[in-house]
Amino acid sequence: MQLTPSKINTFLFFKLPAAWFTGVRVKAINETSCVTSVRHKWINQNPFKSMFWAVQGMAAELSTGALVMSTIKESNQNISMLVANNKASFSKKAKGRITFTCEDGIKVKEAIKEAVTTGEGQTIWMKSQGVDKAGDVVSVFEFEWTVKVKNKSRV
Repeated sequence: MQLTPSKINTFLFFKLPAAWFTGVRVKAINETSCVTSVRHKWINQNPFKSMFWAVQGMAAELSTGALVMSTIKESNQNISMLVANNKASFSKKAKGRITFTCEDGIKVKEAIKEAVTTGEGQTIWMKSQGVDKAGDVVSVFEFEWTVKVKNKSRV
């Protein structure tokens, strides 16, 4: 069973309510990319009449994390995932609808395959770019995800 935007958005409501209540939503996901979106509104504003940077971060992280979750689900393996590091740059005030796109699905697939084959944890840097309605880049986030096959034996 493949992850769909509807399933991920329902997951947000129950497991990541801060993202859901601020308006973060998955719009599209496939093997290679994920698109998320969030609209500037009262609940996610900053004092400078634009979107709070952390809300942009939630939307950006979701575009990368949903790809990791989807690929783990497809692998039928018990794999843990965790953000180890992140970087961000901001080039324009975020106003209106901001759309984040991550196109690193192939990198995730390769890292998970390597983790399963070797039994060792792997790290992947994934990039998500946020653009406004005019197509201008407002922010770029990079997340270092770690994936590791969980041990079946309990100590």
